[in-house]
Amino acid sequence: MAATHVRYGYRRLTVLLRREGWKISAKRVYRLYDEENLKVRSTERKKIARRQRVPQAQARGPNDCWSADFVSDKLADGRTIRILTVIDQFTRECVWLEADRSMNGPKVVAALTRAIAERSATPHSITLDNGSGFAGRAMEAWAIQAGVQLCFIRPGRPVENGFIESFNGRLRDECLNVEWFTSLNEAREKLAGWRAHYNHRRPHSALDDRAPAVLASLHGVRSRRFALTAANTTNGEPPQGYAPPASAALDPARRLPEDIEYQGDALFRIARTQSPLLSLWSDFQARKMGSGEP
Repeated sequence: MAATHVRYGYRRLTVLLRREGWKISAKRVYRLYDEENLKVRSTERKKIARRQRVPQAQARGPNDCWSADFVSDKLADGRTIRILTVIDQFTRECVWLEADRSMNGPKVVAALTRAIAERSATPHSITLDNGSGFAGRAMEAWAIQAGVQLCFIRPGRPVENGFIESFNGRLRDECLNVEWFTSLNEAREKLAGWRAHYNHRRPHSALDDRAPAVLASLHGVRSRRFALTAANTTNGEPPQGYAPPASAALDPARRLPEDIEYQGDALFRIARTQSPLLSLWSDFQARKMGSGEP
């Protein structure tokens, strides 16, 4: 097991042994682990002074709050790829992993749309940093259309999005630093396999050594099996599996086109309009207040 999961410590290996029926204590595993010189080497962190932090509101259930971020890696030929990582803060499940040569706002919107379709649930909020892939107009238009609140952390404060930072560390330590990607398609396949292992098999210490999918099933959440799709970035069309937006736009004067050919990119046409999107949202709220709607 230590040879298969080279970055697992003795406690996590003890959980895996007990799952297979071994009646063994963590002390014995540690003794054997130490005799075989299998200790995980890690750099010591610098000690910093304690600072007062504003407590972050905790997720109250599955699909209540997600976290998203980007991770960079390189292929065997030296080309750089970017990986969009999305997790559920309550169940710690990896909601989505999307690898591509570059990740801009429309690609992030398409990936989140596929993640929502897979889980059949829309999160109430998503915690993000202030990167260009998250702070663009395409992302803002999608959030208004889907009814998702975007919670941006303060610049230079990654600790405010600690769930995804911790997950990114596990992803890099157990997958990116171990695997060798010769192509983008191979990277997507291996990331999909690691995601399945992380959600359904890997013990999570914060979940009483249960896998994230086990905790999700206790709350009535059953994720469907998935397969990462290859986005078509050569012809400028939306990636495969992109769900079209709702038929009604925010402003009656700016309704989405009825032509099916343009439904996929109608949301991005709204985002590219010269009028500020904030004014559209303000007009929409003013009309709701004037009509007496809740």
